[in-house]
Amino acid sequence: MKKLFIYLTIAGVTGMVTFAQNSYAQQQPKLQQVYADNTYQFTGVAVSAKNRLFVTYPRWSKTYKYAVVEVMPDGTSKPFPDAAMNQWQPGQDGMNKWVCVQTAYVDDQDYLYIVDPAAPMLAKVVGNSAKVVKFNLNTNKIEKIYRFTGTIDNSSYLNDIRVDTQKQIAYLTNSGTGGIVILDLKTGKSRQVLQSHKSVRPDPNYKFVIDGKQLMKQGQPAVFNSDGIALSPDRNWLYYKAINDKKLYRIKTASLLNEKLTPQQLGGEVKYLGEVASTDAMIFDKKGNLYLGDMVNYRMIQITPDLKSHTWFKDKSLIWPDTYSISNDGFIYITTSQIHKQPDFNNGVNKRTEPYKVFKVNLP
Repeated sequence: MKKLFIYLTIAGVTGMVTFAQNSYAQQQPKLQQVYADNTYQFTGVAVSAKNRLFVTYPRWSKTYKYAVVEVMPDGTSKPFPDAAMNQWQPGQDGMNKWVCVQTAYVDDQDYLYIVDPAAPMLAKVVGNSAKVVKFNLNTNKIEKIYRFTGTIDNSSYLNDIRVDTQKQIAYLTNSGTGGIVILDLKTGKSRQVLQSHKSVRPDPNYKFVIDGKQLMKQGQPAVFNSDGIALSPDRNWLYYKAINDKKLYRIKTASLLNEKLTPQQLGGEVKYLGEVASTDAMIFDKKGNLYLGDMVNYRMIQITPDLKSHTWFKDKSLIWPDTYSISNDGFIYITTSQIHKQPDFNNGVNKRTEPYKVFKVNLP
């Protein structure tokens, strides 16, 4: 057994604790394919309490059809909530249609949230159409639309979301400019924090190498700011990180919600947890285990509540594990978005060789 020990400080505990990253053999979990698309690239996935499955497609290329679909039990899909909302066209304001949807999330009260950063081709936000749309899944009707005028600029890209239903607060990452957006679900008011903190941007000295080569875009190293986000089951900690370095951070939600703190004081509340992996999204299970995907090594990682990290399993089908959702019957759903195989990162050549897929696997 090989162990790499990384030391970190945990707030409220005197001294240091050990973050042991272990790699060991265990029974290989079985990935079960539940959805595939051989044409259109998707990123987000969300599973409802009744096992309804939603998948989101960003408008990152001209090969595009729908923004949000619901996957039927037979593996087919249909636009959600209807075809009309999926029919935005350039030149329209996009206020009440999907423009460029990134992800979906179902909270513990079975409400669905769709995050639309509204920045087609990862360019500028279209007007004021960046939004989070909350759906009542009992009716499939929109409960509320949240907008971010004055909170984010047009270079922003709202990415991932987690919801605290007790406090009625949502937390989102901004991967465009870097930052954490705090959304009050009762009032609709939002604000952005940590924009100037190093934790929301990748380490400039880190070289993001995947499949043997550095990921480049237009001749420059690809940069992905704050992206993955996870709320601890006790709702006391928000974990987050950029994609293209290995550093993991967390901050107390009480600190994020304390509007009396200056930006400098809030930055001082951020806890660096050491290096884990280059990873996209992350998610907690109810036991307090944190799951992250390592796209460089085609693996899933589990971090236990005592902050010990190990490889859960490896599988060559995990071609850029992107987004995760955990169902009530004990499965984690995983999308493979194959981002590094896009033409943008390969001098205009599409390197994808198999469909984009959604898998599910039993939690350990």
